[in-house]
Amino acid sequence: MPGRPGPLRRGSTCACGAREVNLVVGIGLRSGTPYRELRDLVHDALQEAGGGTVRLVVTVAGRETEPGVQRLAASLSADLQTAPAEELARQSVPTPSEKVDQLTGTPGVAEAAVLLTGAELLVTKRRSTRATTAIGRLPAAPGYAPAERHIVHRVIAERRDVRRGFLQREIPDDVLGRVLEAAHRAPSVGLSQPWDFLLIRDVATRRKVHDLASAQRDAFAASLPSDRRQSFDGLKIEAILDTPLNIAVTCDAGRGGRHVLGRHADPRTTWFSVAIAIQNLWLAARAEGLGVGWVSFFEPAEVAAVLDLPTHIELVGYLCVGYVEEFATAPELVRTGWAARRPLAWAVHQEEWGRRGLPGVAPTSIVDDAVQAQQNAVRTNSRQLVRLIVGGDPAQYLEQPEALVVQLSPQKPTADFGVLWRPARTPVEAVELGVELARDLALQGVGEFVVQIVEQSELADAMARGLRVGASACGVTTAG
Repeated sequence: MPGRPGPLRRGSTCACGAREVNLVVGIGLRSGTPYRELRDLVHDALQEAGGGTVRLVVTVAGRETEPGVQRLAASLSADLQTAPAEELARQSVPTPSEKVDQLTGTPGVAEAAVLLTGAELLVTKRRSTRATTAIGRLPAAPGYAPAERHIVHRVIAERRDVRRGFLQREIPDDVLGRVLEAAHRAPSVGLSQPWDFLLIRDVATRRKVHDLASAQRDAFAASLPSDRRQSFDGLKIEAILDTPLNIAVTCDAGRGGRHVLGRHADPRTTWFSVAIAIQNLWLAARAEGLGVGWVSFFEPAEVAAVLDLPTHIELVGYLCVGYVEEFATAPELVRTGWAARRPLAWAVHQEEWGRRGLPGVAPTSIVDDAVQAQQNAVRTNSRQLVRLIVGGDPAQYLEQPEALVVQLSPQKPTADFGVLWRPARTPVEAVELGVELARDLALQGVGEFVVQIVEQSELADAMARGLRVGASACGVTTAG
């Protein structure tokens, strides 16, 4: 047709000579809309936008199979993405249509598709006989389509540390290969890739590891207060013999030699790299329908001896992997009441430590949060008691399973999980640390605090105040 464009090109350089503009094209169309109509409509809208490179073509889910829209995306060398109608309906579009809303469930497909990508709307809805388009400018490299983003966040949310319900079903080699490939693609400091994966199927070897875990389980149980021990007795801590495969994930701290980029200032990055590889493995396994349980109830050196690892190789993770009957809706420790998840708002600080708040929410102090929460606190039914001893010699108290010694001195004490080092610099900070400690213990199922100050000081008194405020906010009883 004279005066109409030929095949669309991917994009054009901005006439002003500035850096290339990345564009997104939103498309709404009826079934059977031909490519020529879409091409002409989009060409005119791109001209109005002033040129740029089209990175994305986005339409409502279900229309991606239309030959016209597929050819349009191909002619632009752009990615074709879709969005569910309900996601599009959440966007506030400048030119809504009741008719479109009735037909598709959203008042504006083309404009909403652009806005959903985070783009700035440059050209509002343009119509042809059977289609609409809108053009937007992407502020950065495009992300995934909404449906694909949902899958990413879903696999993260549904990952579980699985201990029960494994099936004696072999894992196909191609499935296991994909899972290991995902782990091997993890980022690592200086691309040193310090990990290795030892696949263990031999029952005799796994039985030896199981015996080590059982011994440590018994030792941990013996260290617990009686009420906590009763709760622990119902928890399953490993599935070493229940799965067809165990994977030992190791670390070679010297891999890459002397000059590994980024490791010289913080050698811990080597072990961080291995932990990331394990997380990659875990998420890929969940996507494949495989359960993973990380066993930590043993001394790594003892397991390394059973596995006959080279002396310079360290064990980081021991994983039980296999198909399962089901994935629980929540982690086992949450379902059994052993512990609760820490709210994200507690973990986000804005600009400086202690100014907590989610993005878009005015930050507040932990003390203000706790005082406000006291009004709505619900008394916990937990009977677990923790005796918080501020100051003093830890050796006098650590034989008591319920004792937790809090040290406020600037000198870091010898590592011991019965001793918490909280070097408060001011009374205000001591109050805040006390509130935080109380909240964290409440999440671990503590139902009663007994606060005992052994060494009187302004900081100790402030810490005790914070403990009581935090406990009250969480519905925990305090004494002392």
